[in-house]
Amino acid sequence: MSEKTISTRDKVGKYVYGQIALLTENMKYSGGKAMFANLRRGAGKTPGELPELWGVFLNGIPDEMLSRNGEPTKEEWAIYIALTMFALHQQGNSESIHKDGISFGRAAAMLMNDQTDDERERVLRRFGPAVTANDMYELSHHMRCLIELMRNKGIKLDYVMLAKDIYDCQFSEGKKKVQLRWGQDFYYIEKGE
Repeated sequence: MSEKTISTRDKVGKYVYGQIALLTENMKYSGGKAMFANLRRGAGKTPGELPELWGVFLNGIPDEMLSRNGEPTKEEWAIYIALTMFALHQQGNSESIHKDGISFGRAAAMLMNDQTDDERERVLRRFGPAVTANDMYELSHHMRCLIELMRNKGIKLDYVMLAKDIYDCQFSEGKKKVQLRWGQDFYYIEKGE
């Protein structure tokens, strides 16, 4: 497939995949641990705000994804949020918490298993605002709460899919599609569950 036929959305996913592979490969070394710690500190901030993240977040990013006006691009937001959430989620885990095919909605649904009514209510109170977030700061904030719960329960997530979804959420039609899919994934119960 030529580079011209790859969508921007897929380029975002490809870049995040490469960065996650790099981070995962280096997580047992002191330099890798420092990268994770820096990324965790970046959660909830603006892409580019912390110079110590530039190497992980911007190293090798395709030129067409870079901002030209000082405001983060949609691509930069998607990559940044996905990588900072990955770092939060990975904290305390020796094996990668990235798992292909587990959407944000499905991972949130897994939080509902074996929970008290109060715990289920807490998940629902966080999931709804994440799905309906109006901007990237709000999405990052609500997503962070759920990611921390997922980390505590050992639930994995597909961070390449998440980056693509975050990218899509920045367009009105894309956001509607992501919202519906996350809702479907959250409420869908497989036969035998």
